[in-house]
Amino acid sequence: MAPVEITRDFNPLRLPSDRRLNRIAGPSALVIFGVTGDLARKKLMPAVYDLANRGLLPPGFALVGFARREWATQDFAREVHDAVKAHARTPFDEDVWTQLSQGIRFVQGDFDDDDAFDRLGATLRELDETRGTMGNHAFYLSIPPKSFPQVTEQLRRSGLAEQRNGQWRRVVIEKPFGSDLASARLLNNVVESVFPADSVFRIDHYLGKETVQNILALRFANQLWEPIWNARSVDHVQITMAEDIGVGGRAGYYDGIGAARDVIQNHLLQLLALTAMEEPVSFDAKDLRAEKEKILSAVRIGSDLSLTTARGQYSSGWQGGERVIGFLEEDGMDPHSLTETYAAIRLGINTRRWSGVPFYLRAGKRLGRRVTEIAVVFTRAPQYLFAESQTSALGQNALVIRVQPDEGVTIRFGSKVPGAGMQVRDVTMDFGYGHAFTEASPEAYERLILDVLLGDPPLFPRHEEVELSWKILDPIEEFWAGQGQPEQYRPGTWGPVSADALLARDGRVWRRP
Repeated sequence: MAPVEITRDFNPLRLPSDRRLNRIAGPSALVIFGVTGDLARKKLMPAVYDLANRGLLPPGFALVGFARREWATQDFAREVHDAVKAHARTPFDEDVWTQLSQGIRFVQGDFDDDDAFDRLGATLRELDETRGTMGNHAFYLSIPPKSFPQVTEQLRRSGLAEQRNGQWRRVVIEKPFGSDLASARLLNNVVESVFPADSVFRIDHYLGKETVQNILALRFANQLWEPIWNARSVDHVQITMAEDIGVGGRAGYYDGIGAARDVIQNHLLQLLALTAMEEPVSFDAKDLRAEKEKILSAVRIGSDLSLTTARGQYSSGWQGGERVIGFLEEDGMDPHSLTETYAAIRLGINTRRWSGVPFYLRAGKRLGRRVTEIAVVFTRAPQYLFAESQTSALGQNALVIRVQPDEGVTIRFGSKVPGAGMQVRDVTMDFGYGHAFTEASPEAYERLILDVLLGDPPLFPRHEEVELSWKILDPIEEFWAGQGQPEQYRPGTWGPVSADALLARDGRVWRRP
């Protein structure tokens, strides 16, 4: 069934119209594998409720949990209820919950249990009849990647992946999409041997954030930026994802993964692609992907990676007024681990627009503050009219897109200081979502789950993008593997000394957000 378009006058009961999420999903059921995990409890189940509360799910929508827990359906419904009360973005409404809960089911079983998947099939057929889900089923694999082959094969064996009579079946995969190019290709082959490529949705939750999607509006809905969005006017671009926490309870997962595989290969390279891509023919998925793939295929790493990359591990020390342990002291961590908690790389893009403009990407834990931003730093204007003393406090013009936590855009430029004489220094103009709009932005998983149910994949990376990203990162990871222990850096700082040296060699410095 085609997605239902909301007319201009549509207004769901109790709710104002929302022009940003303006389509209702058709009849469908969402099956979540791994419903006992943190992602399902804190993000997925609350997002489903928020969509229902905003009138964006059909009345007969169904939610099915699959896990090893010996739960009855009422036990799972209680878990969903508690997760919604604790983490939902919108207010709890008893009427909305009552309607949603009527479509909740639970199937107990292991991934190697044929009978469990047969019971899942029977449950979905029952929902097709009683809730009118019409055979449209999405399978969300909130599970470790090593389990993907087993689950997808079970979906094939049980007939749950088979699409017939106009019904759709879709699979949703959480990152990481492999650990290198070879494993990514293997994973892609396994999943796409069961589901058609256009039925595979690879979730990168960063791409569902309002500010990430605003990159497209900022660039292509305005005349202001296009004339200067190129190598003639841009000096360099910095893309930062900094966290002020350590690995904590993720030590077992993080060891052997590291900052580059964890966020640069996916989040930051996607931000680079959106920042650098050419204007697409349309916002259709195929047109957006085509432009992103062109950029990723044009990315070049340095010829001497000892000069164009940096990595580090946080040590013990003081941060935020408290003593924190070092990465190698985290519970469950290998004390000889070579995994980096900080990674920085310098990339070039071999296109006419960006030739000669370096893109600096960095990500790390236990840094100065939590922030994700894209900073487009412009070349300096000729200063022949001003004495050096008049512009000593003037930096380079910059456009900074703040992805989190204070979502918005800042423009930095020079202005005269009030008073006698001509002194120029930096000032900023600031746009913040929280100030400009009265409506709260949808949470990223709301948008992404709705896109899956609508079959609308514009910001979901296809396997080509995933493989191109690994082609960029693999040589860097191979180089680091032969470099021994990463450099230590103190918590609360902005990374190792080698990261500052990376930019200093180019006559530049990192931003201190």
